[in-house]
Amino acid sequence: MAYFIGQGYSDGFTAHMAELLSGLGPDSPVRLTVGTDAVCGACPNNKGGTCDKPERVAGYDRAVLTACGLEEGTVLPFGQFTALVQARILGAGRRAQICGNCQWNGICESHASRWAM
Repeated sequence: MAYFIGQGYSDGFTAHMAELLSGLGPDSPVRLTVGTDAVCGACPNNKGGTCDKPERVAGYDRAVLTACGLEEGTVLPFGQFTALVQARILGAGRRAQICGNCQWNGICESHASRWAM
């Protein structure tokens, strides 16, 4: 989400991600999950609520939770979550070790995080 620039797996995914981001304010509560979640809602790899690459998604999710000192099921304001991600992963130069094998890595490498201050 930090590097989303209007590109994605499909037009539906791109529209969904843009809508999701526009609806999340700093005080919006989010529940942290491991696996398919609201972000995956319009992803073409989401087959009836299950990702066709569940191990990869769960690995990314667990790595983010661990790096941020959080647990699955935690509910916190979106702004607090993004601040933790920015400080402990993105700003600390740890993004590539967590999700550098993602097909969208080139976008993340070439753009600033929307949460960088």
